[in-house]
Amino acid sequence: MAASTHTVTNQAPPLVGHDVFTSDRALAEAVERHLAPELLTEVRGDLTVLGRAAGSAQLQEWGERANANPPRLRTHDRYGHRIDEVEFDPAWHRLLGKSVEAGLTDAWGRPGGHVRRAAGFLVVSQVEAGHGCPLSMTHAAVPALRAEPELAEVWEPAALSHVYERELGPVAEKPGVLLGMAMTEKQGGSDVRANTTEARPLAADGEYVLTGHKWFCSAPMSDAFLVLAQAPAGLTCFLLPRVLADGSRNAFAIQRLKDKLGNRSNASAEVEFDGTTWARRVGEEGRGLRVIMGMVAATRVDCVLGSAALMRQAVAQAVHHCAHREAFGGPLAEKPLMRNVLADLALESEAATVLGMRLAAAYDTGTPQELALLRIAVPAAKYWVTKRCTPVVAEALECLGGNGYVEESGMPRLLRESPLNSVWEGSGNVQALDVVRALRTEPAALDAFLREVGAARGADHRLDRAIRGVLTELADLEGIEARARRLTERLALVLQGALLVRWAPPEVADAFCAARLGGDGGAAFGTLPHSLDLRALVERARVEA
Repeated sequence: MAASTHTVTNQAPPLVGHDVFTSDRALAEAVERHLAPELLTEVRGDLTVLGRAAGSAQLQEWGERANANPPRLRTHDRYGHRIDEVEFDPAWHRLLGKSVEAGLTDAWGRPGGHVRRAAGFLVVSQVEAGHGCPLSMTHAAVPALRAEPELAEVWEPAALSHVYERELGPVAEKPGVLLGMAMTEKQGGSDVRANTTEARPLAADGEYVLTGHKWFCSAPMSDAFLVLAQAPAGLTCFLLPRVLADGSRNAFAIQRLKDKLGNRSNASAEVEFDGTTWARRVGEEGRGLRVIMGMVAATRVDCVLGSAALMRQAVAQAVHHCAHREAFGGPLAEKPLMRNVLADLALESEAATVLGMRLAAAYDTGTPQELALLRIAVPAAKYWVTKRCTPVVAEALECLGGNGYVEESGMPRLLRESPLNSVWEGSGNVQALDVVRALRTEPAALDAFLREVGAARGADHRLDRAIRGVLTELADLEGIEARARRLTERLALVLQGALLVRWAPPEVADAFCAARLGGDGGAAFGTLPHSLDLRALVERARVEA
C-alpha cells in the first residue's frame, strides 16, 4: 500500500498548550468586574498560572488517566483487618494536590475569596470534573462548621489550607484536610427528614455514636464528613472524623462504590455506621437541616460553576474544531449555519459563566441584600444552568461529527458528566420548590432579586417585557407548585439577561435578549436570528492554542 494513502490532512490539532483562564473572555472579565482593584494583579497572576497548567498537555493527560482508571475499594488489608480505603490513580492525587495548592478550598478566609476560588474552580473543572467533588465539599463545609465554634477552631484552618495530605490521620497532625458529606438515605432520597440513622448521646457533651446507613457518601476518603442523624430532639448535624484523636480508625464501613454514568474518577459510596461510630454534634439538636443548608447552598453554587465549566470546555472544543476543519470549500466555522450553531452555544456558555460568577461575588460582598439575593438566585441558577448543560455538550459534540462520538476526542467524557450537576445537591424539582418556598416566606429575597434585575431596566425592551411577565406570574401564586419549573426558568433567564445587558458586549446581550427573552429563537441550538452579529460571538469564544 502506498505511503501517501496514510497522509492525514484536514484534522484539527489538539486543543492544548493554552491558558484556560485568559482565553475565556467572559470569565476574565467577571474576575476584573467583581474584584477590588488592589487584588486584581495578584489574582490575575495566580489564575493565569493555573490556566496555563490546566491547558497543558501534562494536566490533560492526568485528567484522562484519572478518568480511565476509576477508584477501587479495599475493604480489608492482606491480614483480614477492616481498613475501608479507596485507592485512586496517582493522576487523581496530582490533580487534587494542584487544585488544593491553588487555594480552591480557601474562599472564606481571604478578601475576594469566593470570586477568585470560583474562577479557579471553573478553570480546573475543565481538566477533569470528578476531582471537583472533594474541593467543593471541603469549601462548602466551612459555614456548617461555624455553627459549632469549638469545632471550627480546629477544623476550619485545616480545611482552608493549601496543603494536600492524602494519608489519613488525626486532624491535629495534618497540615490540611478534606471534608465530605453523607446525607442521603435509601428510603428518603432528597427527603432527608425521612432519615433513620440514629444518634445516641454519650456522657461527654456534644459526643454521640451513630447507627445507620448512608446511600450516598461524597468523597469517602475524606478526613471527616458532615452527616445528618436523628438525635433525641430530632434531625441533627454531626461531624464524623475518619481517624479519632488517639490515632485509631473510626467505625466507618464502606460497603461499595457507586458505578456511575460519568464522574468516573471520583468515588461515591454507600457507608455503614455500626453503633460505635463516634461523631461530634454541630449546632443544636434538632436543627440539623438549618445547619447543613449553608453547606448545601455553597455546593449548589459549585454545581452552577461545574456546569459552566463543562459548557465552556465543550464550546471551546467545538469552535476550535470548526475553525480548523475544512468542508464544502472552506472552514466549517465560516459556514453560515455552523456559525449560527457555534454562536448559540457560545451564548449559552457565557450566560452560565456570568451568572455563576455573580453568585460568587454575592458571597464576597456579604451584605443582607446580597445574601437575600442568593436565596432565590442560587436554586434558580442551579436549576437552569445545570439543565442547559447536557444539550449544550451534546450539540457541541455534534459539531465534531463522528470524531466527537469517539472517546479519543474527549467529548463523550464531557457528555457523560453533563447531567450530574442537575441531579446532585437536589434535582430540578427540589430547586424549583426551593424557589417557591423563598418567594412565599422571605420577602427580602424577592425584593433583592427585583432590585438586581431592575438595575438593567430600560436598556432592552425585550428584557423589560420579560421582567413584567415575571411580575405578572408572581402576582398569582394559585397553583404555583405545578408551574414552579416554568417560573424558576423565567427567573433564571431574566437574571441572566439583566447581567448580560449590564456587563456583556452589546452583540452578546442583543443575541441573548432576542433568542432567550424575545422569542426569536427555536428549541434547538443554531436558530439565532441571522441578523445578529454571529461572527463576533464565535470569535469571542475561540481559544488560540
